[in-house]
Parts: sequence; C-alpha cells; structure tokens
Amino acid sequence: MIGELNLYGVFLPAVMACCVLALLATFGVRAVLRRVGFYRVVWHPALFDVALFVIVLGGVVALTSL
Repeated sequence: MIGELNLYGVFLPAVMACCVLALLATFGVRAVLRRVGFYRVVWHPALFDVALFVIVLGGVVALTSL
C-alpha cells in the first residue's frame, strides 16, 4: 500500500481512499441486510453499522495491500 495519493497537488492518505471504498461497500451491504430483514434481530443498529464498517474497512485494506 502506498503512503499517500496525489490529487491535483493535494496529498491525501491512502487510507482515505480505502475508507471511501469501504463506505460504499457498507452502504450496499446495509441495503441488502435491510431488505432481508436482518435489522429486526439487531439490538443496536447504529453500533452494528459501525462494526460492519470496521470489518469491511479491514477487508478493503487487506485486499489493497496484496
């Protein structure tokens, strides 16, 4: 994984790009889980969403570091 990205002269951390990808993937997973009705059995949906984002972010970072 590279340390930073150059975006028109502005250096951004590479983790920010991974966070954007993870956020988009999390939105997709959340939509599927809502349609299936999974959130009926979740005690704290907001806490579950944060944990889901962290898990997806870890997967994105692991995939980009290969």
